[in-house]
Amino acid sequence: MTGQVPFTVRLAIAGLLLCATPSASGDPAQRSPGERGPIPKNCSQLLVVKSESWSATSALLQRYAREKAGSWQAVGDAIHVNVGRHGMAWGRGLQAAQPGPTKLEGDHRTPAGVFPVGVLFGYAEQPPADADTALPYVHIHAGTECVEDPRSPLYNRIVDTAPGSPLIRADGVFRLGFVIDQNAPDTVAGAGSCVFFHVQRGPGQPTSGCTSAPLPDVEALVSWLDSKAQPIVIELPEPDYARLKDDWRLP
Repeated sequence: MTGQVPFTVRLAIAGLLLCATPSASGDPAQRSPGERGPIPKNCSQLLVVKSESWSATSALLQRYAREKAGSWQAVGDAIHVNVGRHGMAWGRGLQAAQPGPTKLEGDHRTPAGVFPVGVLFGYAEQPPADADTALPYVHIHAGTECVEDPRSPLYNRIVDTAPGSPLIRADGVFRLGFVIDQNAPDTVAGAGSCVFFHVQRGPGQPTSGCTSAPLPDVEALVSWLDSKAQPIVIELPEPDYARLKDDWRLP
């Protein structure tokens, strides 16, 4: 990887790692003088996920958009989503260090914080026709996996080297979604990997650390995301959202 590309997620084909294109950057140089908070100035799409508490396993997601130099405006209705079965913990994103629980590999917590949207993925060979084709797309098929072993040099990357794909499952949760780009680009072993927004297993069923929603809602989000808008995911418990709202200039 080069420059400030925030993706650690790569697709390995025939032994070659293909890097995804850049997304939003947390570099302070990308912010206007006096601008506060971790949301880059070139971001004009937000997915805001708020749960009631650090231990809650469900949340509400609201989309927001803004015109240049404008204020955030809600887009559509809020939707119900599922988060980790042990709630949330602070992940490694664009935000500065915060007090509270810290995301660890295998803790079944959804990362809290501010994260760029990563690559789209799905079981279909091509992304949905109405998806932004400028966003990189990973076709999940036999042999595709996301490496969750902190001892591996491919930790937190999607690769095409597995003997059988753990991402192709009977419940189809990974048939469509996108990467929430946490613990990147300077990946730290054990700080959490392979965090996705994907199709839910069922209503109200928590995840292993991802965020999930019904298929129609996932389809709507995938079709709405715009690479030019440098979309960002914000996931926080309500009390911390209220605490940080002014400093981070949240909607």
